[in-house]
Amino acid sequence: MDEALLRGLTPGVLGVLVRRGADFAAAEDAVQDALVEAVRVWPSDPPRDAKGWLIAVAWRRFLDATRADTARRRREDLVDEEPAPGPAVGVDDTLRLYFLCAHPSLTPSSAVALTLRAVGGLTTRQIARAYLVPEATMAQRISRAKRTVSGVRFDRPGDVATVLRVLYLVFNEGYSGDVDLAAEAIRLTRQLAAAIDHPEVAGLLALMLLHHARRAARTAPDGSLVPLAEQDRSRWDTRAIAEGVGILQSALARDRLGEFQAQAAIAALHADALTAEETDWVQIVEWYDELTALTDSPVVRLNRAVAVGEADGPRAGLAALAELDETLPRRTAVAAYLHERDGDLTTAARLYAEAAQKAANLAERDHLTRRAARLNTRRA
Repeated sequence: MDEALLRGLTPGVLGVLVRRGADFAAAEDAVQDALVEAVRVWPSDPPRDAKGWLIAVAWRRFLDATRADTARRRREDLVDEEPAPGPAVGVDDTLRLYFLCAHPSLTPSSAVALTLRAVGGLTTRQIARAYLVPEATMAQRISRAKRTVSGVRFDRPGDVATVLRVLYLVFNEGYSGDVDLAAEAIRLTRQLAAAIDHPEVAGLLALMLLHHARRAARTAPDGSLVPLAEQDRSRWDTRAIAEGVGILQSALARDRLGEFQAQAAIAALHADALTAEETDWVQIVEWYDELTALTDSPVVRLNRAVAVGEADGPRAGLAALAELDETLPRRTAVAAYLHERDGDLTTAARLYAEAAQKAANLAERDHLTRRAARLNTRRA
């Protein structure tokens, strides 16, 4: 990167922006942004016209900043115009946006991806990981969805099943710690449950509450992950657990089982156990069988293998695991855990190390690396 060239071009680019109507301070900020972009892009993709490139990028940055500033001032004006505090009907269009993005012209998977990106605030990488597809594939899917709905009137809301899928994935991202969206997903699902009498809506709300109840115990003070079996159950939110179980029982009584109700039933069995040793793994396997019949999801089958390993022994779990694709995310970590329970510490340590290299986030990678190190220390 020729820094002298950049310095030499800066005054001319700044002058062009000022002549186009930008005030000097805003123009200067925009030019600095353009220079940073040039340092990032030019080494691999140098422009034919360096000055023209900088002018174009700087002008776009100026326009973006101007629009953002205008929008901010408009929001401030609206705050000033708000009526005095007092009884008022709250208006929240977020859930409505979820339904509108789940447009009938889109396939369910495309509608979910578009909504997660446009309204849920998730990155393309996070959405791709949730769908077990490459990031490039998901980027293409989202782009196609945008093209499909461009010019379409958003006056026909999508179906409840698609919106439930979106809320479920938003909650999972929030619960994983990558994006703190779990509380927002619960809030919106409560709104949906209040508006729609549907057992799967209730099932999803129960599932969220039961998982969220354990959130405080999922990490140690240093931020490291704490496995379910090692969590301090006194830190679980018993009020949220009681609410979730009550909602689930009402939903199951309607005898219209769906995947979210089945998942919530599994979470309820975990929450019901006073200690990890008291967990009713046999019944959990039975619920995973129900869930597999409903979804035939490879992730469900992976979790079922863990449950089988607890209910019938690690070798039974490994046999169930052997039926799954070796490229399935977290499969290697599950194999490591089952080999550890079977007493094969050498294989378990190796697999934990391999799983750490494939981990989706830093906390998970650190957790798996520590487990590998612990087993290596025990073998030494």
